[in-house]
Amino acid sequence: MEYFLENPDHLWYLIAGISFVIELSIMGLSGPLLFFAIASLTTGILVTVGFVEGWQSEIFTVGVLTAIIAAILWKPLKSLQNSKDTTDNSSDMVGLTVLASTEINVSSGSIRYSGIDWQARLAEEANGESISAQSQCVIVAITGNIMLVKSL
Repeated sequence: MEYFLENPDHLWYLIAGISFVIELSIMGLSGPLLFFAIASLTTGILVTVGFVEGWQSEIFTVGVLTAIIAAILWKPLKSLQNSKDTTDNSSDMVGLTVLASTEINVSSGSIRYSGIDWQARLAEEANGESISAQSQCVIVAITGNIMLVKSL
């Protein structure tokens, strides 16, 4: 403890390192602890340079930097998390012609494939035209466990 009282910059480096490890291993880059870790690292650098002195100033600096970093990085990190396309076009079921077991519209329906009824709904390129039961349709994509289909 005496070591950190004599070298407060090392304490901030330690806090930043622990925060980064927790963020990356447990939280998966969700944000809040990442902002605190970057602010702690920056405060450690400012203490090393001699720009910030005294524990009150150090804590205040960490708080202000955390708010600034959160304001700057929040939207870019959020857009990275939401940028994943949830539609799967790589499945071996895409392109298959199947039978509609119930009427399929933009919000519900089902198809029959390999003896199993699968949830289905119209794909965007179907232009909102519903598919009647017992009609042929083509699987164009998969979202989760829902098949996106269009008529032949």
